[in-house]
Amino acid sequence: MTITQLEYVVAVATYKSFVAAADKCFVTQPTLSMQIQKLEEELGVKLFDRNKHPVAITAMGEAIVEQARVILAECEKIQELIQNQQNNVAGVFKFAVIPTIAPYILPGFLDAYAKHFPDVKLQVKEMETHQIIAALRNNELDAALVSTPLQENGIKEYPLFFEPFIAYFSEDEKALKKRMVNADDIALERIWLLNEGHCMRNQVLDLCSEQVQRLQIDKPYRYESSNVETLRKMVDLNKGLTVLPELATIEFNEDQMERVRYFEDPEPVREVSLVTNDHFVRLSLLQTLMDEITNLVPEKMRVQKKNRKVLRIQSAKL
Repeated sequence: MTITQLEYVVAVATYKSFVAAADKCFVTQPTLSMQIQKLEEELGVKLFDRNKHPVAITAMGEAIVEQARVILAECEKIQELIQNQQNNVAGVFKFAVIPTIAPYILPGFLDAYAKHFPDVKLQVKEMETHQIIAALRNNELDAALVSTPLQENGIKEYPLFFEPFIAYFSEDEKALKKRMVNADDIALERIWLLNEGHCMRNQVLDLCSEQVQRLQIDKPYRYESSNVETLRKMVDLNKGLTVLPELATIEFNEDQMERVRYFEDPEPVREVSLVTNDHFVRLSLLQTLMDEITNLVPEKMRVQKKNRKVLRIQSAKL
């Protein structure tokens, strides 16, 4: 049994295809198949049902794949120990960010991180939370920046900051007469929301849970966006209101800031964390990401205060 064989087995289990697994492992498909067959002969068990499409994992294969993931993670610790001893942060790092955070963190983060840690090759993509969880479990990602708590087995969370939500109104909304607003001022019949699948959508509905049945009933059409910036533009051009993360207001002009209202206590916030799978071992590199990201957010967001309420992600349903 070799480490390479275990890597091939995990790749096939992840991608459900010998061809795709070979491509990801940078070997030919016959080479990968031959090594897995040798391992099966050595163990005396079949790991995969090759007659099914996509390739299916046998019951014994499931248990062996899970153990293989643990073994490979433990092997990575050797490299981590060497890097820690040499005070060296280097290598490829696969990183994801959810779309409602990416526009406000990535532009400042990527260039600064590259300057401070030139030996780290970041591979960054935007993904929704459910995609991130699956990718972490399949070892397709090293870490991700998401809204938490996820309450997912096998996922570790490292909270970084607490970002307040703000309400953004068109000029004719009555709530603009108030200095601060509460959940009752968020008229869901006139709100602009993100699509289903975005955790921020559920957080907004959690804030206004008693009004969900009134969602967009006063609008001549129903529109939901996949982009936070689009929500702001819909309010500017089509009236109504929306709820945005505070970092989205960084580039607001004076007129737009006059239509922003903060919430009364307990102030609704989202907890933003770096997440990894349970087997992740490159903690020194992870710490560099934590430091660079927290440097980009206002100091007031770095500490959770008693007068704040972390909105839930999964509870609000239509």
